[in-house]
Formats: sequence, structure tokens, C-alpha cells
Amino acid sequence: MASNLLVLLVLVAFSAFRKADGKLSPEYYSCKCPKASSIVEAEVRAAINKETRIGASLLRLHFHDCFVNGCDASVLLDDTGSFVGEKTANPNKNSLRGFNVVDDIKAKLEKACPGVVSCADILALAARDSTVCLGGPSWKVGLGRRDSVTANMTAANTFIPSPASNLSALVSSFAVQGLSFKNMVALSGSHTIGRARCISFRPRIYTESSIDSSFAKSLQRNCPVSGNDNKLAPLDVRTSTHFDIQYFRNLLNKKGLLHSDQELYNGTSADSLVKKYSTDTTVFFRDFARAMVKMGKIKPLTGSKGEVRINCRKVN
Repeated sequence: MASNLLVLLVLVAFSAFRKADGKLSPEYYSCKCPKASSIVEAEVRAAINKETRIGASLLRLHFHDCFVNGCDASVLLDDTGSFVGEKTANPNKNSLRGFNVVDDIKAKLEKACPGVVSCADILALAARDSTVCLGGPSWKVGLGRRDSVTANMTAANTFIPSPASNLSALVSSFAVQGLSFKNMVALSGSHTIGRARCISFRPRIYTESSIDSSFAKSLQRNCPVSGNDNKLAPLDVRTSTHFDIQYFRNLLNKKGLLHSDQELYNGTSADSLVKKYSTDTTVFFRDFARAMVKMGKIKPLTGSKGEVRINCRKVN
């Protein structure tokens, strides 16, 4: 009887350990690498001081990572002779940026705490720090993710929303990841910073009616009917380097750059949220932070799953 009780207690303890092991915690590195968060923040601020746009790029990296097999840093893996990563998937090719900044952050962390801080956690922290640095909200980042040993180009082509998406496609894309309608609208507000390539918005500025005519004409000067595919335009025509609510105000005036942007305010069920966010910074910041926390929990690798890469670009 006593031995059976002992076995039961061991099993309960093991179960509790495994459950706790699978959870993310802001304090995960408090003992293992207490300066981890401050190192990431300092590197992010330095990078943004050199080029403001990199903040939006780092935020986008986290998004494109989490939407493909979860937040596991798969997006950072380079192609090899026997391996094709996600960097050349249609939503990422000639578009994703910030890999060198991640490399710099990782190098500093490896010097301070070798083999401890995952690349997936770097992406999560850098996204938060970029947002804060550009004037946006802060949130507690759950940590303890591990890095994948593979990538999935097919999933990247399938699950990352297209700039041509209509509202139902956007809702479906986010729902697949366990994110709500409100999460989707709030996270779309990340387009208050950053830029997009001509190829991403050309159809909108030449063929759509749900766009301010003068806004369309101004964009056509740098984005002709053909050519200049990589010419850039700000996602927020007013304050593209400051994280604020101007993005939603632009939508009210039919000045969303991407088709998927304007779909949020085009006589749809998203209109009321867009109106709310366009007048209330506090509510938008709160909902955005909550959505980022939720997104950061998409299928993380924890415990003994995956690995902590020494070089974010390749498996150990």
C-alpha cells in the first residue's frame, strides 16, 4: 500500500513538473540569464536608432514566425543544400528584414549566457521592445520557447495572410491560429509602422474604388502599372515611424495602403472596432498588447522539444 502511494505521488509530481515545464513565464531567464531582456532591449534600441524602419521589421518577423508552425524561430533558418527554409516563401521573399539584428542580439546573448536564450524568445522580446521604442504599448513576454530544427515553406505560403486578403480570409487566417476577430483587427494595427512594396499594393491603387483618389494618384507616381516592384510606401501615410492610432484614422478616410487594410473599414463587421481604435489610444494599446501575448503562445516548443540554437540561422 505504501509503495503504491509512493508511486502515485511520484506520478503526480512528474505530471505537475511537465505541466509547469510547458508554460511560458516572464521569469524564465531570471536565474539562467538575468540580463537577457536588457541585452535584447539595448540591441533593439541601437538598431532602431540606426534605422527606424527596423522596428517594424522585427515586429513583423515575430508575426511571420508564429503563423507558421508556432513561435519557434523557424523563419530564421537559412536554406542549405538539403534544406529549404521559409525565407523564400512568397510572403517573405525580398520582404522580411532584420535577420542581421537578430544575429547581433544572439551573439551578445551567447557571450553572456552560452546556449541558454532561444532565437524564438529573441523574436518575442524584440517585437515587444520595438513596439515600445516606437511609442507603442508594453506587455509581459512569456519566455521559455525553444527553437525548431526544421521549417515549412508550404505552411508559410498557406497561413501568412496575403495583402490581397478580404475580410473573411483574414478572419479565417487568424482563427486557424486561435486568434479572435478582435485580435485580428488589433494586430492589423501594427501597420501603423513600417513600409510595403509596390507589388503588394499595385492592384489596389489602380483598380479599387474604396480608396481616396488623391491618395491613389500620389502612390501611382512611384508605383507604375509595371516596374518598380520593390519601391516602398509607408503603411501609415501620416506617422509611419510612430506606433499610434493613425492607421485606423487613415482607414476611415479610405487611405489604407493594402487591400487587406481597407477591408477592415469597408462596410463590414470590423467597422465599429476601427472607429473605436481611431479615437481611443488606450483601448487600442490594451487590445494590441493582449493580442501579442496570445499570439506569442501559439504552439511554442518547450521542455525537451526542439533545441536552443547557437546560431539562429542553422540547427545545431
